[in-house]
Amino acid sequence: MKIIAGNSNRPLAEAISAYLNIPLTKASIRRFSDMEVFVEIMENVRGQDVFVIQSSSYPANDNLMELLITIDALKRGSAKRITAVIPYFGYARQDRKTGGRTPISAKLVANLITAAGADRVLTLELHAGQIQGFFDIPTDNLHSSPIFGPNIEEKFSPENIVMVSPDVGGVVRARAMAKRIGADLAIIDKRREKAGVSEVMNVIGEVDGKDCILVDDIVDSAGTLCNAAGALKEKGAKSVSAYVVHGVLSGGAVARVSASPLERLVITDSIAATEAVRVSHNIEQLTVAPLIGEAIKRIYEERSISALFRY
Repeated sequence: MKIIAGNSNRPLAEAISAYLNIPLTKASIRRFSDMEVFVEIMENVRGQDVFVIQSSSYPANDNLMELLITIDALKRGSAKRITAVIPYFGYARQDRKTGGRTPISAKLVANLITAAGADRVLTLELHAGQIQGFFDIPTDNLHSSPIFGPNIEEKFSPENIVMVSPDVGGVVRARAMAKRIGADLAIIDKRREKAGVSEVMNVIGEVDGKDCILVDDIVDSAGTLCNAAGALKEKGAKSVSAYVVHGVLSGGAVARVSASPLERLVITDSIAATEAVRVSHNIEQLTVAPLIGEAIKRIYEERSISALFRY
């Protein structure tokens, strides 16, 4: 087995490497003066099972090109099997046509990864499950429940928890977490007027006096989360926290979270934390290295990955 790290999230790759007790393969991923990406694998990979760890987070296009070119370099180096390990799959929010003459960019990115030479994809908490069907190669979509579940049970009393979906589209995710810990479920009914701006309309469910936990896959501008937290507080919630897998947190999101009624925003290290995230008083980060590392090990050993999520 060989593990190669791109530049998008080196700390996570090193943590996965430490979990597996396998050193990262030496590779040079650099830029020419015009910012073209150049990749050189410094070790023999012929006949090897290779895992390339690279999130397509900011800068999304640069990191995506790094992934594609690294896969091509490995293919031409005669690697036996190449698995693209993408903790955060960028462009996932463009999974359908939202109007006339608009793209389905998630499908395009899936085609690019396949055409580059990947034999398999391993990712974490896709924005929409149907994206797995965009790939014509085996795709494993890991869930965050083994990471978030124990932390929630440690921090809160299960009998007083209400899991809250910040929108109708996330109900399945929130219901699965509620089922895992035996909690009730509530839903925020919101109307989004335009991209990046959301207006909370109503809270469906009983939240008075409860510890409310918002569950989502991506937090970007944090507008939805902060509005939802305010609405829950208005309905009498005892406390409001949020568990979100991918902390994009662009623009003034960190400041918005700091000023919001959210007591805690818990994210994972699928995206490398910025300095603002690291020093924030109410943002915490949990590592997904053991989960991804175990999945990589099971793929290499041809064992079940779904067994990781049985409870």
